Amino acid sequence: MTDVDKIYQKVVEKNPGEKEFHQAVYEVLESLEPAISKHPEFSKYKILERIVEPDRVIMFRVPWMADNGEIHVNRGFRVQFNNAIGPYKGGLRFHPSVYLGIIKFLGFEQIFKNSLTGLPMGGGKGGSDFDPKGKSDNEVMRFCQSFMDELFRHIGQFTDVPAGDIGVGGREIGYLYGQYRKIRNNFTGVLTGKGLDWGGSLVRPEATGYGATYFAQEMLKVRNVDFKGKVITVSGSGNVAQYTTEKVNQLGGKVVTLSDSSGFIYDPDGVSGEKYDFFLELKQVRRGRIKEYADKFNADYYPGKRPWEIKCDVAFPCATQNEIDANDAQILVDNGILAVSEGANMPTTPEGVEIFLEAGISFGPGKAANAGGVATSGLEMSQNSLRLAWTREEVDQRLHEIMKNIHKNAYETAEKYGAKGNYVIGANIAGFMKVARAMIAQGLI
Repeated sequence: MTDVDKIYQKVVEKNPGEKEFHQAVYEVLESLEPAISKHPEFSKYKILERIVEPDRVIMFRVPWMADNGEIHVNRGFRVQFNNAIGPYKGGLRFHPSVYLGIIKFLGFEQIFKNSLTGLPMGGGKGGSDFDPKGKSDNEVMRFCQSFMDELFRHIGQFTDVPAGDIGVGGREIGYLYGQYRKIRNNFTGVLTGKGLDWGGSLVRPEATGYGATYFAQEMLKVRNVDFKGKVITVSGSGNVAQYTTEKVNQLGGKVVTLSDSSGFIYDPDGVSGEKYDFFLELKQVRRGRIKEYADKFNADYYPGKRPWEIKCDVAFPCATQNEIDANDAQILVDNGILAVSEGANMPTTPEGVEIFLEAGISFGPGKAANAGGVATSGLEMSQNSLRLAWTREEVDQRLHEIMKNIHKNAYETAEKYGAKGNYVIGANIAGFMKVARAMIAQGLI
């Protein structure tokens, strides 16, 4: 048993039942072995043993009152994982599936994702098992205010800067920020994803989808092809899926699928023009189901299914973790796929990743491909500190350059460690090296 295997086994023993966290740790540790063998100082300073343990885990109750007067109690979390290169940074997720293992998996991934951006941000994550779906605005507001009544003690501009994630959009960030501002009596960049009228950044809602598309564009360039005329499958229908679709359309590709928890639609003519406008209004304003798109435009609808059976050139899993399993991956490979760019966090199972890599598919792991969201959050933090607002073009240009640099760094690092074309190894080692060097330089803290 190798040292890495021993460390992983301890993680499983010390964190029982947290299967998503186990999966994230295994994927990272396994790919770091070439770096660990080349750098004995990492073993000497027990960097792996330290990096898999969060700095602190904060768990708290969140009582709130429904419109009918009934009291509900949810559980809130904030996991601050590693701040060796900057303040903790990572989103808040409000979803019934949230438990400690989910938050730890996301926070652990965030360490390396944030490092890859080149911006000074550490890794953290938070959330609650609260479900905003079906709740009134007032109920969501009361929940967010109660959530912030505890969270405010643990965050700050130079300490921990949360953002949004699944279930936490502009409405929720507004309520959370309003309560923080009231409690602290100051106006500071403590949350990102804020409204444009009060400290937010242009391009922030689009950033994760744009970034995943920019990363895929760089992977395709290595293959000497581009998006023009390519058939694209996208899962999900939230912000990431919405703006992946928009950017793919701009680059000449054709998005033929979108999905939500009820199923997926297949439109062989592509989701563009008035159809794309309808989709945005459906999801952003009316918060309806994707089936309504199929009904209006006579597209095929597949209830309870995911879109990976549809033949395509590039796939963007943008919904949730583990949505592409080994069977899905094999279908995509058999259908001649060129590239996969993960818009969601860890949407491909380890078995699926292995199939993609063995087949020579250009596979962009989430910590690299979907880093555009947190990168633009970092740009929002910079604008807040400067008391300036950059233009849309300037933010998009900076985002594009960051994603090109992430691709370059991951590609070159993989080649340096004998795994050319393996973006999983390249992204993990590149992200890890920066944090590990910072941890050693700062001593045993």
